Amino acid sequence: MAKINYKKQIKQILTEIVGSMFVAAAIYNFALNADFPMTGFSGISIILYHLFKLPIGLSSILLNIPVTLVCYKLLGKKFLFSSIRCMLISSIFMDYVAPLFPVYAGSRLLAALCTGVIGGIGYAMIYMVNSSTGGMDFITLSVKSINPHIPLGKIVLASDVIIVLIGGILFGDIDGVIYGLIVSFLFSTVIDKMMYGINAGKLTLIVTDHGKMICDLIDEITARGSTILEGQGGFQGDKKQVVMCACSNKEMYQIQTAIREADPSSFMIILESNEVHGEGFHMLKIGEKQ
Repeated sequence: MAKINYKKQIKQILTEIVGSMFVAAAIYNFALNADFPMTGFSGISIILYHLFKLPIGLSSILLNIPVTLVCYKLLGKKFLFSSIRCMLISSIFMDYVAPLFPVYAGSRLLAALCTGVIGGIGYAMIYMVNSSTGGMDFITLSVKSINPHIPLGKIVLASDVIIVLIGGILFGDIDGVIYGLIVSFLFSTVIDKMMYGINAGKLTLIVTDHGKMICDLIDEITARGSTILEGQGGFQGDKKQVVMCACSNKEMYQIQTAIREADPSSFMIILESNEVHGEGFHMLKIGEKQ
């Protein structure tokens, strides 16, 4: 029997609580009065009600049953139980905590912006601990499990846009569709920035005659490892060493400043790195079976 990591478990639950607070605030305190087309299973249930007069509660249950079974098979028991727990937490915040705070009743555009940003932060926090709020999240994370190369925000965007467009066409609210698309785009952008931006950083290639000195300097300043590659000048054919190092934005500034002083004749290239995995960098597990 696997030993339970209580520290990790407590951290996951706390993250789910904070994420649920953001999601509840986005939906109840900003989106509710703005009357955007609903996304997720709520949006699908409303569409089915208008098309076939199927009760919204019943259709939600009918939609969740097969999705839950598929989720269990693809993502595992641990993810399913985490999602059920997070579903209950988010429901409590939505029904009992969010109503304690004022509901925004101003511009629909500002409501859409706040809904997208605040809700995106909340969903990203929940996804980052490999959990979900159930419903449509089961589908998006199952798709992510089958296609791990696709950013999660893009999957969320695709599903939300389809539901928003169908709902907007059925209800004839063109303005609502536009605001709903803004919310969906912000959800996708914020989720991807938070989830994948955590592993983003800089990559530098330093062409120098003093590779070992540069490596020692990087280690002294940032405690980061580096790699020496053999290079050759294209014009004169001189042998050169190329020091490669991945680090954070702050660390790259420190490295850049130190190398200018220590080796002014070196040639330094700085690149953006969307994701860095390995020792010293955080590895996210999203939509993986547990």
